[in-house]
Amino acid sequence: MAEFKHVTVLLHEAVRGLNIHSDGTYVDATLGGGGHSSLITSKLTSGHLYSFDQDQTAIDYNRQHLRDEIVAGKVVLVKDNFRHLTAALAKQGVKSIDGIVYDLGVSSPQFDNADRGFSYKYDAPLDMRMNQEQSLSAKTVVNEWPYAKLVKILSRYGEEHFSKSIARAIERHREKQPIQTTGELVEIIKEAIPAAARRHGGHPAKKSFQAIRVAVNDELGALEESLEQAFSMLSVGGRISVITFQSLEDRLVKTMFKEQSSIPELPPGLPVVPAGMEPKFKLINKKPITPSEQELQGNHRSHSAKLRIIEKIR
Repeated sequence: MAEFKHVTVLLHEAVRGLNIHSDGTYVDATLGGGGHSSLITSKLTSGHLYSFDQDQTAIDYNRQHLRDEIVAGKVVLVKDNFRHLTAALAKQGVKSIDGIVYDLGVSSPQFDNADRGFSYKYDAPLDMRMNQEQSLSAKTVVNEWPYAKLVKILSRYGEEHFSKSIARAIERHREKQPIQTTGELVEIIKEAIPAAARRHGGHPAKKSFQAIRVAVNDELGALEESLEQAFSMLSVGGRISVITFQSLEDRLVKTMFKEQSSIPELPPGLPVVPAGMEPKFKLINKKPITPSEQELQGNHRSHSAKLRIIEKIR
């Protein structure tokens, strides 16, 4: 089997943040290359880890990579989207967990495999599906979604200032013939962005590719649903560690963590917070943890990483 080359970002910080107990029940919501799963299981004796991934490539790789832990009964691989957290764990007889880690975004092997169509650096079929069994792909989004919907996702998920001109350019090209490859899409995006703007801010297709990928995989919707379930399933003293790589994800995590750890709005003049209205969670780090200088130098993909941790306290 081909090597699943992926350098896990903020590995030790995220796992340390879970405050692992050797007999606990934990979840790796984003198995990928198995970096977090390997480190978590090294700290377990009678405990168990359930590792999720919707990408069959990751599941197949980790059947070998984590073989000893699987045979020992420490790890169960779950091929599913983490948005189905509660239901998937219920099938395993698990009703509560002591911690869960999320390492969001696209793994290095997905980006580096040109055939997957995630990267604007390679000319490949338009795909971008994390779960290759789903029907919706980037080709469908680019060729079939109406102008208004394209503008919405490019603006909302890519924070692209030229969303309207890019959507118009896509419309013009697909009227002549379907847009088939990432290379074609890159050239269309370049054509739609003014030359002066193309000289700044990185690759001109970066924001659009992010937006289309997020839409294809419903990444923000899946994250919101999964976190809501994780809050409910977490035992007292349990923690959630979330590593994000883009501002939209981080903003969503920050907002949801703040909601869970804040006192609800109360009538003015109350001397104390009424019993039962105290927050059920507390933030472990008020500001996000970011990679060290050493990690930044050794892994260029770590530059945008942010880690947030929350704990259930009652």
